[in-house]
Amino acid sequence: MFIVYPHTSNWDFYYGYLAKLATGLPLRWIGKHTLFRWPVGGLLRRMGGIPVDRSRRSGLTAQLARDLEGSEPAFIAIAPEGTRARTDHLHTGFYRLAMATGAPLGLYSIDYGTRSVTLRGYLDLSGDEEADLRRIREAYAGVQAKFPENVGEIRFEAGGSGASAD
Repeated sequence: MFIVYPHTSNWDFYYGYLAKLATGLPLRWIGKHTLFRWPVGGLLRRMGGIPVDRSRRSGLTAQLARDLEGSEPAFIAIAPEGTRARTDHLHTGFYRLAMATGAPLGLYSIDYGTRSVTLRGYLDLSGDEEADLRRIREAYAGVQAKFPENVGEIRFEAGGSGASAD
């Protein structure tokens, strides 16, 4: 499983998809369900897209964990900010999915400063959210977004728990 951070521009998708093609990884990606409407919905699914309706809690994390269990090897890419707009925290689904599957978390960046898509490393999550988030922040230090004013902080919502929130 991979996270791609930061996500502040529509161009992030194109660069990320080109990186997918270049690496040949069997990569799936999560996108908001409204992107998957006609006429492009079928194409986006064939490109590896998984539509998610973020307006309602649907147990997606648990469903993805079940689907990945015993399936052909594949990687899932998630933009933990959940949007290109400014957010003050990350969504917790990537963390819960990595914890549920025991999969290491790959950290990809699309860095406009260096004009590169880079695998910054893998993390085996400990379950200690603060320690894990600190390691993620360190990995992404210095990465430049297309629109830096829209970069979300690498933290979870105050009062929420990445391990139990859905």
